[in-house]
Amino acid sequence: MRTKQFRVELTDEERATLRVVIRRGTAPARTIRRAHVLLRADEDAFDHETAAALHVAPNTVRAVRRRFAEAPLDPPGGRLAAALYDKARPGAARKLDATGEAYLIALACSDPPEERTCWTMQLLADRLVELHVIDAISDETVRRTLGEKPAQAVAAAALVHPHGGRRIRRADGGRAGAVRGATGPGAAAGVLR
Repeated sequence: MRTKQFRVELTDEERATLRVVIRRGTAPARTIRRAHVLLRADEDAFDHETAAALHVAPNTVRAVRRRFAEAPLDPPGGRLAAALYDKARPGAARKLDATGEAYLIALACSDPPEERTCWTMQLLADRLVELHVIDAISDETVRRTLGEKPAQAVAAAALVHPHGGRRIRRADGGRAGAVRGATGPGAAAGVLR
């Protein structure tokens, strides 16, 4: 038995769990690869041999071994979970809340400014700042927000305006019913002021 900085000594239960993860094949590829690394490390294989056999970098093998060895023993399966899965990455907070997204969608569906034929992402961003919906926002954030599924569903559901009429058409061309007092040039923008 060689001396290693981060030793992997699996219990029979941990070994069985890893074999189930590999055999099922429903876990992400990264998780299955890490399970293979742990099993080979338990067999006392060299890191460079494991890396070559699994087509990963030697640093990956060392990192998986380290995560396993440094994990606490307290919760059952805690060492395996630490080695197999990444920690949650919460990411940054959303720029626009639900109200801000509603303003953005209503603005995007309204008539563009008089000198323009359509809204651009930068125009929408500037207009949101003018309306004091948000202090600052980039055109890329506007694009991503409008590209999300909920925003597309709201915009596509009943906002296709036929040539200035008083009815709105659904995305499939069917009639959505009469719209009272909300049609006409700039009506949606007037609601936002």
